Amino acid sequence: MAAEELTLQSHIQHHLTNAKMCSTDAGIEFNKACSDAGFWTWHIDTLAWSIGLGILFLMIFRSAAKKAHTGVPGKMQCFIEMIIELVATNVRDTFHGKSKLIAPLALTIFVWVFLMNLMDLIPVDFLPAFAGWVGATFFGMDSHDVYMKIVPTTDLNMTAGLAIGVFLLMIGYSIRIKGVMGFIKELTLHPFSASNPVVQALLIPFNLLLELIALVAKPFSLALRLFGNLYAGEMIFILIGAIGLFQLPLHFVWAVFHILVIVLQAFVFMMLTIVYLSMASSESH
Repeated sequence: MAAEELTLQSHIQHHLTNAKMCSTDAGIEFNKACSDAGFWTWHIDTLAWSIGLGILFLMIFRSAAKKAHTGVPGKMQCFIEMIIELVATNVRDTFHGKSKLIAPLALTIFVWVFLMNLMDLIPVDFLPAFAGWVGATFFGMDSHDVYMKIVPTTDLNMTAGLAIGVFLLMIGYSIRIKGVMGFIKELTLHPFSASNPVVQALLIPFNLLLELIALVAKPFSLALRLFGNLYAGEMIFILIGAIGLFQLPLHFVWAVFHILVIVLQAFVFMMLTIVYLSMASSESH
């Protein structure tokens, strides 16, 4: 019984471990040697898959744009136009400022996050097992020492990176629209205000605390919501994969349901980004 539990535990742990490259006193190391990492550690599987999927997104949309015509559109053109119209409609309805960046940004976030989430539908053992075979066959490695997480959004570093990018845009838009002093006033004079200057000065620490909490909570919520939902879904796929030969029916049922999660989380991330940037661009906020 203990051996079975250990095997299941190691199976789960192996699938939840990123392929790492890090700096140590001995130089650049990989995977297990990164437990005592020095200055930096890179999750090379997250970087490779996210960059690759980003390039795939650009190639698909560039190809569709080059082949687009005013006649009867093909299936791919119709599909791309539906996505663009969906994003454009939500931007028009939600973003109340003026910016040429928001619509392309929203489209990029939606499609890129969707593609990264979509990797969750590939059977959990397929690509990691292939990576282990490549490592053992061509590099003389133990296949158990080869790690690969193919879903970038199950890595908190990836979702946090996306959220930090949105956070920096929020700060930038706030300063651009309201100016530095306007941004500072927004943090120190709201939500409590007073006509008496002395009372207003006394309220500044409380206002600053509340506004900073509200400001910092936005990127935290973006990162943790996307990570939590995809990580939980990946964990269930891993548990189903541990069943063995009988995993396919359960995998299919969960995958059908998980398609909703994949699309919804990409849409929610996009919509919250638009809302946060709209709030940052509002002069009256």
